[in-house]
Amino acid sequence: MSRSLRDTYWLTGGFRPFFFLGALSMALSVLAWIPILSGHLELPTAFIPRDWHIHTMLFGGVSAIIAGFALTAVANWTGRPPVAGGELFALVLLWLAGRIAVTLSALTGAWAAMAVDLAFPLALVAVFAREVIAGGNLRNLRVVVIVALYGFANAAFHAEAALTGFADHAARAGIAVVLLLVMLIGGRIIPAFTRNWLMQRRALSLPAGFSRLDGGAILISAAALAMWIAVPGHLATALLMLAAGLANGLRLSRWCGLATRSDPLLLVLHLGFATVPLGFVLEGLSILLPGVLEPSAAAHVWTAGTFGMMTLAVMTRASRGHSGHPLAAGRLEVAIYALVALGAAARVLAPYAGNLAGNGGGNWVVHLFACAALLWALAYLLFAAGYARMLLWRPGLPVRRP
Repeated sequence: MSRSLRDTYWLTGGFRPFFFLGALSMALSVLAWIPILSGHLELPTAFIPRDWHIHTMLFGGVSAIIAGFALTAVANWTGRPPVAGGELFALVLLWLAGRIAVTLSALTGAWAAMAVDLAFPLALVAVFAREVIAGGNLRNLRVVVIVALYGFANAAFHAEAALTGFADHAARAGIAVVLLLVMLIGGRIIPAFTRNWLMQRRALSLPAGFSRLDGGAILISAAALAMWIAVPGHLATALLMLAAGLANGLRLSRWCGLATRSDPLLLVLHLGFATVPLGFVLEGLSILLPGVLEPSAAAHVWTAGTFGMMTLAVMTRASRGHSGHPLAAGRLEVAIYALVALGAAARVLAPYAGNLAGNGGGNWVVHLFACAALLWALAYLLFAAGYARMLLWRPGLPVRRP
């Protein structure tokens, strides 16, 4: 049995099952949210509908994509064989069990669902840490710590929802941890990929390397996000948010993003990261101008924009590279990127539709929410459909060691 699992193509690397399942989870959770929001669908979950929506995306789909990236990247960082076969299959089963437990938590009980759901992040952190330590790649323990914090945020989400009925603080904590992961990993891979691409074209201007500016930007961002978790409406939070937006904007400006406009596979990484400083600025302004900017719309710059664009950018690039395909975007990839960007923009603008439309504006808000969900979900469904063969059952291609 174990030998057959080791030889199973879709279990040869963590990105294969987890990118595919993560994409399906992101799409289906958003598609389910619209009938739930309109009252046409009710799930047997202990979470209130809003919290189920947040959790199933933030700790469901995103967690699978993080797992796929982490399990693939750690082999590259350490030079060790990738986590595969039976061990990878066990992680997939734990993730699936968590999704079922959360959805059926009204039947099983909130605390029992929490125990099942947390088994996956605990196992992922244990495997991730083991690989980093065994490979002697201790500098990447900081990534392990962030992934562990992500698991703690999931536990806090369950506990806060069970004890108070709402998971406001833990939801912001989960968003904050994923943002920190994007800032850390994105700040590593985006300038590196861009530098390699520009050097092949003998460009004179190259992205700046990691410096004190990058470290300072991450520290300011962490402080701003910590304040946002604890006191989201405080003036100090607003000022830190604006400072973090400026710092991350300066980071991005040093990575030669405009020079990559002829390569969608690379450009989308820059565009995805651009939503990080934009989200910080809009969050800060929403505190300073509470009657003008909607805080939930600002937060969706991150959840729909940053997380949507960055996950799909990384999944398409990593899937192609580790499956022996050229690192070039075709029509499918361009369509995926365009759909997720349009969906994110529609979601951010939706709360303002009523004001712009005047009488009957409420209908416009509902329609724009539905349009945003459909566009965003379609991007992930296109990835799942277009990459299924590459990820799951194409043994004829060479399998690159991550």
